[in-house]
Parts: sequence; C-alpha cells; structure tokens
Amino acid sequence: MDILRTPDECFAGLPGYDFAPNYLTIADADGTDLRIHYLDEGPRDAAPVLLMHGEPSWSYLYRNFVPYLVERGHRVIAPDLIGFGKSDKPAARTDYTYERHVAWTSAWLTRLDLRDITLFCQDWGGLIGLRLVAAFPGRFARLMIANTGLPIGTGWSEGFDTWLKFSQSVPEFPTGFIVNTGTKRELTAAEMAAYDAPYPGEMYKEGARQFPLLVPITPEHASVAENKAAWAVLAHFDKPVLTAFGDGDAVTKGGERVFIEQMPGAKGQPHAIIENAGHFLQEDAPGQLAAMLDRFIRAT
Repeated sequence: MDILRTPDECFAGLPGYDFAPNYLTIADADGTDLRIHYLDEGPRDAAPVLLMHGEPSWSYLYRNFVPYLVERGHRVIAPDLIGFGKSDKPAARTDYTYERHVAWTSAWLTRLDLRDITLFCQDWGGLIGLRLVAAFPGRFARLMIANTGLPIGTGWSEGFDTWLKFSQSVPEFPTGFIVNTGTKRELTAAEMAAYDAPYPGEMYKEGARQFPLLVPITPEHASVAENKAAWAVLAHFDKPVLTAFGDGDAVTKGGERVFIEQMPGAKGQPHAIIENAGHFLQEDAPGQLAAMLDRFIRAT
C-alpha cells in the first residue's frame, strides 16, 4: 500500500485550530504502517469524550467543541480518520474499504485503551463509531448521535443520491466548498481553506472520493452483514443514547428515528432537532451542541 502524508506546512495558521498534534502508528493487515493523528486535550485522568468526524471533513470540524468541553473538565479526543486531516492517506481508492476503516480505528482505540467513553458521532463518524460501540460496548458509557446512520442495504435518501452522483462526477473534489454547501451559515474563506488544507492535490483525496461508494445502501454492498451484526448488539445497548439531527440535512433527515426506536438507552432522553442546521451541524450550532453534550454527560 502506497501512503501519502500531507506536509505539516499545509496546516499552518488555521483559524481556531491551535491544538497540539498527537500521533499513533498502527499496522494494516498487509503490514503497512499508518499514522493516525488525533487531538487529546484536557485532563488525562478524566473520562474521554470522543468526537468522530465524517466525510470530507476532519477534526477541524470540532475546533469549537474542544475548548468548551475542556473548560468544563472533560478530556476531549478527536481523531482524523485515515485518508483525512493530518492522518496518513493511502494513495489508491481500492485501499479504502468500510471494514478496513473499522479495523484501523479499532486498532487506534484499543491501543489508547480508551474506556468510559462518551461518543459524539456524525456522518461517517457514526458509520465507523457505532461499529466501534458494537465491537467494544463495554468501553462506551453513552452516545450522542448526530446526522448519521448505520445502513443495512435497505435504501437511501434523495439527498444521498444527489451527493453520490456529485461526488463521483465532479472533476475536482472541492472539500471546502462541499462543507460550506452542507451548512446553513456561510463559512469564511479561511474556514473553507482549512477544510481544503489536508489535500494539496487531487491525489490526496482518494478516501474522500471513495467514501460515498462504500455506504451500504443496497443488499449487494459490502458490510451489510457486518452492520446487521452491529445492530444486533446496539439493539441491546441500554446505556444512555441521545440524538441531535439538523432540521436542514437532506441526507439524514428522519434518520434519528431508527436510533430512538431500536436502542433501549434512547428511551426517555431529551432528543433534539437542531434548528437552522445543515449536514455539518457542528458548524451551524457548535455552542448549542457542545452544551447539550456537556449536560448529557452530567445528567447520565
């Protein structure tokens, strides 16, 4: 497996992202070393709050969550998925599979030996993060699920279909533009540039290009069986589960219902629809969401 690594200078001076980098090297099943970047802020003896991003964003998405939660005594950990942010990027699209991502992130999680975790997950952060919960339910204390799903081959939304077609046909993959179109507020030019920063050339975007094709929306997709097995575990997950979905996300609209209806820990929780929030609701309502997360942890 050939690996690309974004030069450090690409990340210089990003607005609001003045955090110390942390790195952990894990090995793929084929023996290739992969370096995963993650933020780790706040007291090391506090229970970890794990913030998982999706496509095509990276941990920059959580820049406004981190200081808020740290100020309230939480340890905050935000990894960059392989292929995104400051993490290593396999060069070939065929190197990216759903199961490889689960394995890579599982290796990172267990190497850090994280326990008593509060998970906040959105987009692919949920597709991967919820698989981690199913694989290691004892490590997780509670879940806050936002604008995501865990598909089992039973269909897709019109919004996802639009995104899928765009992602595979656009000549240059405009990451900052994509994040901006997935928000209700207008990002600044500097913020959009920060979302472009991990990708100094199209060759760095193979993971971002491939992710939409990996969502198991039909019975023929890979990972349908694995996601069904994960749901069998999640259907018995009785620790607290809170949903917060944006009212303006065409991709995941209504997606909260399956979690509320099927996960025992979701019963009686103050689930919320976030007003004036698009797909990247962390950009539209960071203060509201971080406050909800802090209250959720304290209440449960």
